[in-house]
Amino acid sequence: MRNVTIQIKKLPHYEGLPLPEYATEGAACMDVYAAINEPIILQPLERKVIPAGFSIAIPEGYEIQVRSRSGNPLKTGLMIANGIGTIDSDYRGEMGTIVINVSQEPITIERGFKIAQISVQPVYTIEWQEVETLNDTQRGSGAFGSTGTKAA
Repeated sequence: MRNVTIQIKKLPHYEGLPLPEYATEGAACMDVYAAINEPIILQPLERKVIPAGFSIAIPEGYEIQVRSRSGNPLKTGLMIANGIGTIDSDYRGEMGTIVINVSQEPITIERGFKIAQISVQPVYTIEWQEVETLNDTQRGSGAFGSTGTKAA
């Protein structure tokens, strides 16, 4: 496992919350906490940005991915609204998590609620190579669902 050092700056409203942390030794992601002073009630299908209370300096060549915690969608209906959020290495503002309530009931988010999880990932840049034809594959240009919906 490779380690990446990332600078973190706690903002005033982060006081009293732990730094993002791995919940277990084998965890791939760190939990991030809601840095809010008052509870937020999220109505069904409502979206909000929940502040994380810190800023980070990600080294060039990396990104932070913000993901739903695996239990939140099942237990509460709270999901990351954009699937996986990306924090680029040149962003220095406060981290926030865009969440959506996909349940049929209101959800109350309180200070310290584990709102998301984050992982650090390497970033590769693309260099396009324009060609006249592409190599053939078994699938070819078969699009959505072209490989079937059941085990063979």
